[in-house]
Amino acid sequence: MNMEKIIDPVSIELIEAELTPEKKLGDTNKGGNELYVITWHNAPNTMREIGRLREISYRDAGASSGKSMDIDEYDTMDEPYHQIIVWDPEAKAIIGGYRYILGSNVKLKEDGQPNITSSHLYHFSDSFIKDYLPHTMELGRSFVAPDYQSSKAGAKSLFTMDNLWDGITTVILQYPDTWYFLGKMTIYPSYDETARNLIIHFMNKHFNDPLELVRPKNEIGVTDNTKLMDLILVEDDLKKDYRILKDAVRKLGTNIPPLVNSYINISSTTKMLGSCINDELGDAIETGIMICFDELYADKKERHMDAFIKNNLKKLKKRYPHTTEAMVEKYREQVSKKRIKALTKFQKQIAMKQSPDIEFH
Repeated sequence: MNMEKIIDPVSIELIEAELTPEKKLGDTNKGGNELYVITWHNAPNTMREIGRLREISYRDAGASSGKSMDIDEYDTMDEPYHQIIVWDPEAKAIIGGYRYILGSNVKLKEDGQPNITSSHLYHFSDSFIKDYLPHTMELGRSFVAPDYQSSKAGAKSLFTMDNLWDGITTVILQYPDTWYFLGKMTIYPSYDETARNLIIHFMNKHFNDPLELVRPKNEIGVTDNTKLMDLILVEDDLKKDYRILKDAVRKLGTNIPPLVNSYINISSTTKMLGSCINDELGDAIETGIMICFDELYADKKERHMDAFIKNNLKKLKKRYPHTTEAMVEKYREQVSKKRIKALTKFQKQIAMKQSPDIEFH
């Protein structure tokens, strides 16, 4: 592949001029960073810098578009994907990002499939499109800026992924009827093949989706002997088997990629949607995943909710200066109860469709 020269860094002054207060989601829980949501249309210079940083990050990992900046039609279409960014106000730099689109805003293509980034690689069932898509947020194109990928960058680098989940949580909590994340775990070609296959085998074992809501158009399986892998990953218990996976991957001279590690350890009800090769990202291995936010492990859910609660508390205190701790806890409970009530009703409706002869209470 011919690699284009990556564009020069975008002027900090141009970026700061676009990061206006109405685009700010709030502050992060840790690291002292800020969260913003922008689009190509309302912050073109910031989008160019995102594209530059994405291209550098992916190219360093051996998988990229090869273009001067990683920006595609989904970033620039009439109703584009939104970009969540973590901004370091001290260094005046973008340190990481994600892009997303809400299922309620997704249009269908002529073939009836949703016009989202995943449709290049995956086929979506009628059940997913009708029942789940309106309540789903598709995530993708995650990156951590090169200067923040090493622990030498201190707390700023240590908390980048955590900061991004603060941003994702803040967005999803603004939409009470959005419960699911749809995303892809990316493992780059430079990653050890046996370690990759162990991870995929682990995901298939513990997070298999029997409903096949979403499936790869050209699925790849584990290329190593699956029976041999069963002799390595011997535990039925998710956490015990994960410890074995970590040890096995380390013995191969590597570690589980941070984003993969994050997805594995976020919920026991994650759905694994199959793996395939992304020819638009340097033949990286993509594994589709679907996660219910309200079924995240309690400690992770509460930690990321804290950013949303704290940032909303600041707004509340402007209107109600005598806000008490009890009022804050009541607000937190109201947010959770409203979401869980709606989710439970939805899940009962889905269960009744799947098993109409069973009575649900």
